[in-house]
Amino acid sequence: MVVIAVTALILGILTGTFWENGFTAFLTANSGLILYLLMFLVGISIGLHRGIIDGLRRYHIRILVIPAGIIAGSILGGALCGLLLGIPLSQSTAIASGLGWYSLTGITITNLMGAHLGSIAFLSNLMREIFSFFSIPWISRHLGYFSCIAPAGATSEDTTLPMMIRYTNEETVVISVLNGVICSAAVPVLIAFCSRMF
Repeated sequence: MVVIAVTALILGILTGTFWENGFTAFLTANSGLILYLLMFLVGISIGLHRGIIDGLRRYHIRILVIPAGIIAGSILGGALCGLLLGIPLSQSTAIASGLGWYSLTGITITNLMGAHLGSIAFLSNLMREIFSFFSIPWISRHLGYFSCIAPAGATSEDTTLPMMIRYTNEETVVISVLNGVICSAAVPVLIAFCSRMF
């Protein structure tokens, strides 16, 4: 998955740089429609997880603790990085609000704040997902299974889920899926909120 994402990024850069034509103009002009299509497909993915309702019944309000911690930690981390790098809080926290969902975050922030910040958002959230792949095995051994969900963020229901299955237990996998659904639903709201709040 990481190789495919990086390859797609490189091909996109090369296409935009050397091969500007009607197709690239269409994609640029209709990035909002592409974003809606992406959200629709994510909705289908969430709907296909049959165990979500059972998981919510089983864990009740406790299921919100992990996503709330991940969201708060991500936004605080973004704010800290913004202060260290001299980036306005609205921009740094909006970028961190992607929670690892690089495709949606990149498009959304490009539409709200421009292509420069959209590129930063895309790359930082892609790096979060790549970091998750390498860190989950170590975290599961040294910090516990539930801690593995934190670096994955919104991707804990899809791209990083195979790592959860391999290095954690069944209960953690269920919570990982539920966390991914909650974080994915929160990402657009958090980006819009942070971009206007600070």
